Amino acid sequence: MADDDVKFEFLPSLPKDNLDDRTFEDLVAECILRIPRYCPEWTDYNPTDPGITLIELFSWLTDQMLLRFNKVPRRNYITFLELLGIRLQPPASAITELTFYITEPDNFPYRIPANTEVGTERTANEEAIIFSTDRDLLIGKPSIRYFLSARTSEESPRVLRDTVTHQWTRQDNGEWGGSEQTLFDEQPEPGNSFYLVCEPDQPLDGNVLTITFSGLAATPTGIDPDQPPRSWEAWDGQKWQPVLLKEADDLTKGFSFNRLREAGDNPIQAADIVLHLPLSWPVTVFTGYEGRWLRCRFTEPEAGQPGYVNSPRITSLKVNAVGGTVSASHSRVVREELLGNSEGIPGQTFQLANAPILKRRDDEYIIITPLGGIPQNWQEVQDFADSNPEDRHYTIDSLTGKIQFGPLIQEPSRLVKATQDRAGVTPLPVLGNYPIERANTADGPNERQYGSIPPRGAQIRMRQYRSGGGREGNVERQTLTVLKSAIPYITRVVNYQPARGGADAESLQQAVLRVPKMLRTRDRAVTREDFETLTLDAARGSIAQALCIPPTSSGEAGTVTILVVPAANTEEIEQANGLAPEKFELGTELEERIRNYLDERKLLGVQVRLRSASYVGASVQTQIGLEPFYNNSQAQEILRRQLEVILYRFLNPITGGMEGKGWPFGRPVYVSDIIALIQKVPGVRYIGPVLLYEINSTQQGWQRNPEPVPMIDPGDRGLICSWKDRRLRSGHVINFL
Repeated sequence: MADDDVKFEFLPSLPKDNLDDRTFEDLVAECILRIPRYCPEWTDYNPTDPGITLIELFSWLTDQMLLRFNKVPRRNYITFLELLGIRLQPPASAITELTFYITEPDNFPYRIPANTEVGTERTANEEAIIFSTDRDLLIGKPSIRYFLSARTSEESPRVLRDTVTHQWTRQDNGEWGGSEQTLFDEQPEPGNSFYLVCEPDQPLDGNVLTITFSGLAATPTGIDPDQPPRSWEAWDGQKWQPVLLKEADDLTKGFSFNRLREAGDNPIQAADIVLHLPLSWPVTVFTGYEGRWLRCRFTEPEAGQPGYVNSPRITSLKVNAVGGTVSASHSRVVREELLGNSEGIPGQTFQLANAPILKRRDDEYIIITPLGGIPQNWQEVQDFADSNPEDRHYTIDSLTGKIQFGPLIQEPSRLVKATQDRAGVTPLPVLGNYPIERANTADGPNERQYGSIPPRGAQIRMRQYRSGGGREGNVERQTLTVLKSAIPYITRVVNYQPARGGADAESLQQAVLRVPKMLRTRDRAVTREDFETLTLDAARGSIAQALCIPPTSSGEAGTVTILVVPAANTEEIEQANGLAPEKFELGTELEERIRNYLDERKLLGVQVRLRSASYVGASVQTQIGLEPFYNNSQAQEILRRQLEVILYRFLNPITGGMEGKGWPFGRPVYVSDIIALIQKVPGVRYIGPVLLYEINSTQQGWQRNPEPVPMIDPGDRGLICSWKDRRLRSGHVINFL
């Protein structure tokens, strides 16, 4: 009985009257009082009398029925949710970026079609995890239009010098070359930059480019070839994004041509730099120069890092496309699935072969072909509430893959007439063999058809849909390497970023938590809480926390700023490594998904600005005394790892805090928090000194404060995190007394 009752402690508790408040004792007493009236010859009311035993038995059964009568069982509660239109949300699909490398194709631009499938390696125990690309990837044929330089690196360059247009010539293969040219000033200073502007007529969004530089091997620059103080960036329309994936991709070694000089070939050396462009690389105009912009700038050398003493010199350069990057989601594409033939009756249902189903795109819909007729595209709707009898509508349950067509509903005539008046529609008398409306009395029931019925014998097929999602899609970097179908010119494929955002299907308990928020926001973003709730709904499973910040000045009026903490794979926490702040970067695809979702629900004129949260690192060093029976090396190693995992889990934006739901925004961490946490671990007898070290982000990277502090305050909008980095010494240190 108790298992069927719905008891959610987190919901408000209101006074509830019992529909029948009689107890077991009341029922027994009432039956005994009725004995003289209905059976006067029965005079023995002793508890040992068999009749009294039967009275107690039936009183107990009645008491159990009254108990259920006064409660709302789970089935009724679920029915209430169904009346509200609540559906359990299907699994969320993880997203990542796939980079394809190609040999030179016959024609440009080269197209890698959308829904190209790439998977992980299949093993004896695990099936391959499949991802499919979200859109077409076009790889263009780039060419340099301008070679410009500047003494300072500005966000929007205003003073540019064109030094090679009249000194270099452009060959048929796109190579620029001529007399020797400097890349920076003769006496280089940090901020010196040069710009490469590509022709705007080629599709280069997300392309992977190789830029071949030729220079003299005997021109020393004064830098350490393994640590060149320079950065490569591309303008994505809003900011300069880094495009050099790793130092190994720069074979020029910071334009020193060091590796080629050591080889001792010839005086003129050539080497490539591989750049991975942003997914959006628009055509931009700066100071009259139009094209797609790349720049390389001389950055401020770090401590102990030598800078450029002399400017690098080159004699030619050439650019080629060797691949491209495109967004992908954890899904398998199913095309042209035949569902069956229509029986011509209302409320027909069909079942897709694969479930759950991801959110449908514009090219994913049902096609119905009547007998001897022309195929028709039908439209998916959330429900049939606004569907008229002639509307070609259907619904899909994303969790189960069940498809339903319009039902025939009995309604009072007044309700039918009011619905028709609001819609301004006069229904047809008959649809197929089924009347749309049968009028009885003025208040009698009418039958109304919601949505059209596919004609009898019509073929029903799903043009295309995607099945997938779940936590298993949160794969690590460089694991998606298997192309599932042969595509010409592709040599290899890889994901340089881990896949994030996969979440399992919603449970009933989670749906109950969601309903009060849904009723409060009504799917509209007005208050701060609305924006935070809808941001979490925009990418369920992909976002761990969201904080809406009110405008701080009159200049920000009408702008809503939301700090977003993307979800990350917590396996590294369980491996005692923690999660570095770089794991919580807000990717382009996730930002676009949130922005599009909020744009449909915010007030007109409100601007939404999404930002990553700010983080402050925390490192703990302490000494632990164990119970005597744990005083052995094996037990100490196990307990050390357990304590490290507990600390990394506690000091974390996703799993941290006292409730384990993520470290709250603006909450400081105190030494007393660490002591209280460690005291709960079985086997710990006493705790020695606890030292808390703060780790802050600087222009040179993350730096650990050498002095311990009693408290680390991340600021009103900051979060605490912890991770292991041997060079930084950011990990937790547990010693045993």
